[in-house]
Amino acid sequence: MFAIIETGGKQYKVQKDDILFVEKLEAEAGETVTLDKVLMTSNDGDVKVGKPYVDGVKVEAEVVAQGKNKKIVVFKFKPKNNFRKKQGHRQPYTKLRITNIMA
Repeated sequence: MFAIIETGGKQYKVQKDDILFVEKLEAEAGETVTLDKVLMTSNDGDVKVGKPYVDGVKVEAEVVAQGKNKKIVVFKFKPKNNFRKKQGHRQPYTKLRITNIMA
């Protein structure tokens, strides 16, 4: 059984016991999060597609960790104007373990 969920403006295909990194959610490590924006589910050929979400289907996930990704460097440069701007960014994330898909 798998489901396609939406969180943080992105879509993810998840199954039970999957580990996934999503945009930061307001939850502490060890807490349980319920994701109710389920776009599609499939259970042994029985496919349900929502308009836009499937009614009555939820995905439970356990928050494993909160963290930040590796630093990226944003460098802006304009020739002949002596303009240089160096900036770093680390995107925060939430690491989830899918515990249950309730259909």
